[in-house]
Formats: sequence, C-alpha cells, structure tokens
Amino acid sequence: MADATSLTAGTAASGRPSMNLFERYLTLWVALCIVAGIVLGQTVPAPFHAIGAATIAQVNLPVAILVWLMVIPMLLKVDPGALRQVAAHWRGMATTVGVNWLVKPFSMALLAWLFIGHLFRPLLPAGQIDSYIAGLILLAAAPCTAIVFVWSNLVEGEPNFTLSQVALNDTIMIVAFAPIVGLLLGLSSITVPWDTLLLSVVLYIVVPVIAAQSWRRWLLNTGGVPALDHVLRMLGPISLASLLLTLVLLFGLQGQQIVAQPMVILLLAVPILLQVYFNAGLAYWVNRQLGVAWCVAAPSALIGASNFFELAVATAIALFGFQSGAALATVVGVLVEVPVMLSVVQLTRRTRHWYEMGAALHAGRDF
Repeated sequence: MADATSLTAGTAASGRPSMNLFERYLTLWVALCIVAGIVLGQTVPAPFHAIGAATIAQVNLPVAILVWLMVIPMLLKVDPGALRQVAAHWRGMATTVGVNWLVKPFSMALLAWLFIGHLFRPLLPAGQIDSYIAGLILLAAAPCTAIVFVWSNLVEGEPNFTLSQVALNDTIMIVAFAPIVGLLLGLSSITVPWDTLLLSVVLYIVVPVIAAQSWRRWLLNTGGVPALDHVLRMLGPISLASLLLTLVLLFGLQGQQIVAQPMVILLLAVPILLQVYFNAGLAYWVNRQLGVAWCVAAPSALIGASNFFELAVATAIALFGFQSGAALATVVGVLVEVPVMLSVVQLTRRTRHWYEMGAALHAGRDF
C-alpha cells in the first residue's frame, strides 16, 4: 500500500498540497458563472431548457455526467487503506464523526426552519420556502470529501488523520446520507420521493466510489504513485470546470427569478454561515476538552464544518429540478464555502496558543 501522506491531494512529493489557481479563487469563478448563467439564460434560453429537459427516471443526464466528472477525481485521492489508522486518532475521529453525522444535518435543519421558515418567510417567494429548506438540509447532510485536504494543509494538519477521516466519512455516507435526508425532509413536512433519493445515492455516491477506487487500484498496480499523481493533476481542472459549468446551467435556468429577487441569495447565506461557524467551533472545543493535539483538532474542525456541495447540488436537481429553490440553496453553499472556510482556517491558526494551553490541561485524562 502506498504511503498515505503522499496521496492526500495528488502532490506526492511534498505531501502538503497548496491551493491551485482555481481553488484559490473559487469564489470569484463561482460569481462569474452566476453572472454568465443569468445573462445567457436571459439571452439564449432555448439551450438551457433543452438541457433541463434531458432526463431519464427523474435524473438529468448532462448533470449526472458533470457530477461524475466533479466527484470521481476527488474520490480518486482517497485511500481506503487509511481506515486502518482510525484508532490512532480515535478522539479526533469520534468528535468529527459526531459533528458530521449527529449535529450538522440537524443544526442546519433547525436554522433553516428558524430563518427560512419563519424569520425570513415574508421576504422570500412563498411557493419556494419548503424547497429552500430542503436544499439547505441536503447541503449539510454529507461532509466534504475533497477540498478538506487543502484546508488541512493550510492549518498544518496531521495528514494521516485527514486521510483516514475522509475515508471513514465516505464509508458512512453510503449508508447514512439517504436516511438522514429522508428523516429531516419528512420532519419538515416535505414529500420524500424515496425512489429518486435512493437512485441519487447510487448514482452520485456508490457508482463514483466504485469507479474511483477501481481506477485508483489499477493506477497503483500499473504505474504506482507517480501514475496516480499524473492522473490527478490532469483531472483536477476537469473536475472544477465541471462544477462551474453546472453552475452556469443552474443560474441560466434560474436567472429570471434571481434578477427579480436578488435578496434571496443573501438570505439563504445566513443559515449556511451560522452552521459553518457553529459546527467548526463545536468540533474545535470538544477536541480541546479531550486533550487532542492541535494538528488533529484544526482539520477536525474544518471537516466538521464543510459540506459536500457537489453531492448536494446533484441530489437537489434530481429531487426537485433545475429551477427549484432547493437547487438554488445548494448553489449558494458553493458561493460561500471557500471564503467562509478560509476564515475558519485563520481562526484556528490564530487561536492555536489558546487551544494548546487548554488541551494540555485535559491531555492526562482517562477516557
């Protein structure tokens, strides 16, 4: 098995990936795609409507292809053998898993009900309230599996912890994503099309995981780590370009609604921002109480707060359609993800001394 540290983000030589041009300015690219989508959707709407109608069994085929191009390169980085290292950092692992699966989806649902369902209701289109709430729930129902490698690098996180945590989350996601989404949508009195939800899990989680891991194994067996790194470098721009093209399609179909009510995006961002800071802070504080090393606690906080927005966008489209409020809500998550997570990176770095003083006090405890 190749060394886990070398395979975290496709840059084996250093084991410490840095953000490339696309990743560093992802918020800018997203903003440009929003503008391009709105303009193109208003001026040449026919191609967008044709793409939106290209569905089989409620699955949009162009979007399915784009999602595979987005997700498979990301999953190709994940080493399933890293699961053997879970016990080495069990306190940080337990904290992150607890926040990811027992806190984050439910805290987002609560914030969505409070802000979108009540406080902001008079300011939002009445017919889209439930759809917005559904999109926010989808956004928080699965942890990020790819760009967290970059966040971990920026806080000098323990690479083996990050890799094993992502592998564990991917494994949990296969069985937990659909039940959590179904439960929270049901509690929100939103009809759950279970056949479409389960199909989305198969298409956007199971199939990419199998394809990525089969491809990864073949690359390592035939060309070793250099072959894997070479493929990852080639696929990186394709993955991000697919994400941006999906955004152009989304905003091309939703442009008229956004132009009419631009305040919607700002209002949807409020619960997203609150849940990111809440869950990051919770994971950071719990790790400190458990005496976990800062190099584990910092990436734990970042993994606990970030979202698998590619999966959220695809599932929202499958469940509710291109022009739904759910799809728009998940895209707002993409828009705010990078700047918000970078602010969390800075907060964890600036509080390192405070964290380590408190963690040292608790490090001798028996758990």
